[in-house]
Amino acid sequence: MKTLIQRVSEASVTVDNKVISSIKHGLLIFLGIHHDDTNEHIDWLTSKIINLRIFEDQNGKMNLSLNDVGGEILLVSQFTLYANCDRGRRPDFIQSAKPELANEMYQKFAKKLTSLGVETKLGIFGADMKVSLINDGPVTIMLEK
Repeated sequence: MKTLIQRVSEASVTVDNKVISSIKHGLLIFLGIHHDDTNEHIDWLTSKIINLRIFEDQNGKMNLSLNDVGGEILLVSQFTLYANCDRGRRPDFIQSAKPELANEMYQKFAKKLTSLGVETKLGIFGADMKVSLINDGPVTIMLEK
């Protein structure tokens, strides 16, 4: 499981010219599901993400977590995080989970974040989404389990 995490001052997802989800202060997370991912990966990553000290304290140091600042999460499924570009010029996605498993894991990931007390909004799995964001910092972190 791979996550690309961006600290944002705002982010939104648009489908068919309609904003379907948006957040203000928090994290935009692109989530890639590998075909071998398990619930243990979800548990580890969700705990790590909400406790990462990547928000600034009163001294301008990255010392506060998402929970500390009361931030939200916008979670977007992103199978292309498992793109393999080793051969040729066209990536393959063999390592990405099949859509049925990926959607199941995506939904479980979102439910776990919510159960940990984080306001979590979603994109639409498998849809052609337009994602807008204002990266705060910029702060962008890749986590993989």
